[in-house]
Amino acid sequence: MGNETSNRGEPWQGFLGPNYGYVLEQYELYEEQSDLVDPELKELFDYWGAPPLNESGQVEQAEYAQAAPSANTSKIASAIKLAENIRAYGHLYASIKPLESEKKDPVLLHLEDYNLTQEDLKSIPVDILCTNAPSHVKNGLDAINYLTDVYTKTIAFEFHHVHNMEENKWLTDMVESGTIFQPLSNEKRTSVLKRLTEVEGFEQFLHRTFVGQKRFSIEGVDMLIPLVDELIARSVETSPKTVNIGMAHRGRLNVLAHVLGKPYEMIFAEFQHAPNKELVPSEGSIGINYGWTGDVKYHLGADKQIKAENTVRARLTLASNPSHLEFVNPVVEGFTRAAQDERDVNGYPKQDVKKSFAILIHGDAAFPGEGIVQETLNLNQLTGYQTGGTIHIIANNMIGFTTESVDSRSTKYASDLAKGFEIPIVHVNADDPEACLAAAYFAYEYRRRFNKDFLIDLIGYRRFGHNEMDEPSVTQPKMYEIVTKRPTVRAMYAKQLEEQNVIQSGQADQINEELQAKLKAAYEKVPPKAEKQHRIMEMPQAVFKGISDIDTSVTKEELFEVNQELVKYPEGFNVFPKLDRILSKRAKAFEENESVDWSLGEAFAFATILRDGTPIRITGQDSERGTFAHRHLVLHDHKTGDVYSPLHAMKNVSASFDIRNSPLSEGSVLGFEYGYNVFAPETLVLWEAQFGDFANAGQVIIDQFIAAGRAKWGQKSGMVLLLPHGHEGQGPEHSSARLERYLQLAGENNWTIANVTSAAQYFHLLRRQAAILQREEVRPLVVMTPKSLLRNAFSVSNLEEFTKGSFRLVVEQPGLGKKEDAVERIVLCSGKISSELTERLNKAEDDKDWLHVLRLEQIYPFPRRVIAEIFARYKNLKEIVWLQEEPENMGAWNYVEDRLREVAPEGATVDYIGRTRRSSPAEGDPTVHRQEQERILQDALTKNEIANDVVTR
Repeated sequence: MGNETSNRGEPWQGFLGPNYGYVLEQYELYEEQSDLVDPELKELFDYWGAPPLNESGQVEQAEYAQAAPSANTSKIASAIKLAENIRAYGHLYASIKPLESEKKDPVLLHLEDYNLTQEDLKSIPVDILCTNAPSHVKNGLDAINYLTDVYTKTIAFEFHHVHNMEENKWLTDMVESGTIFQPLSNEKRTSVLKRLTEVEGFEQFLHRTFVGQKRFSIEGVDMLIPLVDELIARSVETSPKTVNIGMAHRGRLNVLAHVLGKPYEMIFAEFQHAPNKELVPSEGSIGINYGWTGDVKYHLGADKQIKAENTVRARLTLASNPSHLEFVNPVVEGFTRAAQDERDVNGYPKQDVKKSFAILIHGDAAFPGEGIVQETLNLNQLTGYQTGGTIHIIANNMIGFTTESVDSRSTKYASDLAKGFEIPIVHVNADDPEACLAAAYFAYEYRRRFNKDFLIDLIGYRRFGHNEMDEPSVTQPKMYEIVTKRPTVRAMYAKQLEEQNVIQSGQADQINEELQAKLKAAYEKVPPKAEKQHRIMEMPQAVFKGISDIDTSVTKEELFEVNQELVKYPEGFNVFPKLDRILSKRAKAFEENESVDWSLGEAFAFATILRDGTPIRITGQDSERGTFAHRHLVLHDHKTGDVYSPLHAMKNVSASFDIRNSPLSEGSVLGFEYGYNVFAPETLVLWEAQFGDFANAGQVIIDQFIAAGRAKWGQKSGMVLLLPHGHEGQGPEHSSARLERYLQLAGENNWTIANVTSAAQYFHLLRRQAAILQREEVRPLVVMTPKSLLRNAFSVSNLEEFTKGSFRLVVEQPGLGKKEDAVERIVLCSGKISSELTERLNKAEDDKDWLHVLRLEQIYPFPRRVIAEIFARYKNLKEIVWLQEEPENMGAWNYVEDRLREVAPEGATVDYIGRTRRSSPAEGDPTVHRQEQERILQDALTKNEIANDVVTR
């Protein structure tokens, strides 16, 4: 056990609060039946004897007995247990639900259940039970009563699940010292009343004026707005550059009006379906973006510049969000991390969490119900994704659509999911404004001190139905019998302030009258409803025209210099020997043969993009190494475990290279990267799926944000999706990246979809994407990336392909199509199958003058002009064939068929060769796969013998 020391209390010094009570309990058990005690504690008791009777462990038992002669170890242990149970379970008896008027019996906190009397408690010093008690607390009984009051008010606390002792102690001290209740001046309290009046009055004006229109009212959790106000005010004191807010539709109009400052008249114009262009504020005080197709008013976001006295100007952002509730969460986290990162340095970006912070407003049914919430919470302490603490608010109206809590979650509270991530939780009654302000102060101080997430469960109700056309009494008659009789929080707070002489009699009515006059005046500014509806804006011409030709070539000298830097390591860094041989062989092949494989082509692209001054961020579940062990841009010292990236030590680079292995999530990471790119548009942001079809798990982000965000909200993105794709006999789940889904979402030049076949094409494609990031024609890029093709000789490019030219939309098969009058069939294909077709052509002994092959490298936008020009060269063309390895109802066929027919010369047929229509994307048996692949390729290369049974349609 170690040497004897002069301080017998030493081993007990680490036991505080609940741990100390536990030790005392265990010592009692040790005295009765020592075999039942944990072996480590038993060893301590055997050597050190009884623990001392104060939490610091510095007062001996005999000394304490003199100070508290009537107390004994058993009673003290029971009192400590009671105090800890008040802390742990007080929230169960707190007055945190506005619709529950009866005080609950604290069945877990009865004195007799702890074998305690009031006299027992009076004999115990206060410090044993509550070290932060105020001066009027004189003994243990006072301490228990004080703790009971503190933990069962209209604000309640859950943070026993926070295991970090420093954090737990800070949280406890803040609560029990009363520090969370900051003094409120009469001016401050009156301003809260004014804000509540605005919140309520705005909703009521909309209700009266636009009867039957959806607005998703905030009424019942009105304090959400003053609470967010308080968080922003606190944050501005510490000078962040941005505050980013994410929320669903309920209450959004009120947040836009009162937090973002969107003018009332603009909101009214949207309800009126009236022109509102002239209503946009001048001087950029608020930015309201619309796409050319637009979105409903309660999905729109906005930006606002805020400035408080003695602070720098800050940007306040409310992210646009579809009706998919919580999916905006990771997007806002991406906004926030992008605002924190300095990307003008070599290596990883330098993060400063003080630069921005996020507020996420959740629904009480959605928080436990939507898996994206858990995925996003999991990001909060990961190096590549953490943002220094997000403040979460559950706008808890105790109902989801028409579903009560008992039917929508398996947990007691909507917030319980956060416990698994050790996030402190405060439950607060939304009808107690001052408790809500305390919650806001508590949350922001915790975030500021510990840079971790905090959750406020703002518990209220919903005054109307899910939307204002619903009748909630149909499904919740008892609840709405209470709701309809309950005064609003504004009315209750006005009465409270009047009784406390904070405001004069009638002042609350005057505040409301002034607001109503302001609302009426704003409404009168709205132009009459337009007889003919016009688009908010037309598609920008640069988007309509597409990406112009861009020279993405790089000099031979630069590529040789980069190649040498890719295999330079710090002195003493031990690259895994097998990997070292692979990388050295790759570098040597370039130096000697001027040949570039896929992985080196990608490394060349990244390196030269960085040299051009464009930061790069690439993430995915195995992106550092590459799912297929091809990339290796982060190296691991096999002796020390140190890591090193050659791209972090390159010369002539002043842009960051941020490469991260992501958690095993698609939705949250996709959303995060999209948000990062939107907020940092100068950055080339790439997300790589482990296998392409895994992107299915992030389909909402793809559908609602990446594909449509600009058309709906005017939100530009140049994000890149790398989706491994190709049928190689690996079964249904590792074959198709579901190319057809991206093509189905393609329209209005919303993105580029490519399936490239060589290292040089990939190189030019990435460089072209980097070049357009800050241009008007920017759009996302979806790339069907290879698997086996990564190491296929047909994907290798020569040096000249990098030093000349640019990305080619269509690649013609070398050696074919030379005798133009002889060509009768043109086969078009894309991706891996084109390499297999090339291999067959190289082995073919018969004459193929009748055949030509085109590789469609960019599928969308469809290169109609290029293909038409090629077709026009062949006057005897009889057949145009689309070849694919995917089933007929998948892949690109359904997209390209009509477009090929549009450009086909008169008299030429358009046919399909590939697998039949199927429900599953690929065979599970590799033998069957090979047979099908053989049949498809044979049909493509057989002159005029496309059998009728090739496909079943």
